[in-house]
Amino acid sequence: MRLNHLNLTVPEVSKTREFFETYFEFRCVAARGRDAIAVLVDESGFILTLNNFEKASEVTYPGAFHVGFNQESRERVDEIHARLMAGGFDPEPPREFHGAWTFYLRAPGGFLVEVLHQHRGFEPPAGT
Repeated sequence: MRLNHLNLTVPEVSKTREFFETYFEFRCVAARGRDAIAVLVDESGFILTLNNFEKASEVTYPGAFHVGFNQESRERVDEIHARLMAGGFDPEPPREFHGAWTFYLRAPGGFLVEVLHQHRGFEPPAGT
């Protein structure tokens, strides 16, 4: 089984769409209105839909909610981090965490994005 798609509600579909196109190489394959819906796809065929059907001016995600993008190398993580910094974003510095070289940032839309290179198997936290 493979995850097919993820649908995120965001206040400004066009701004979040631009973020994913610019920094994560998604391409838009369908859109309706400036801020109604955008359907994005990546090179693996994963579909990310962004919507604001309710015309929300603010969307709140739970604190630990995030979307993770695994990269092929530590260098690729560093490259994306540098591009985000140059683009005016302020992601935390990459660091070693849960068997990965990783960093997090708040994306346009208010949710957390993790960029990582998983070099060891995932180890769940103790007690889970």
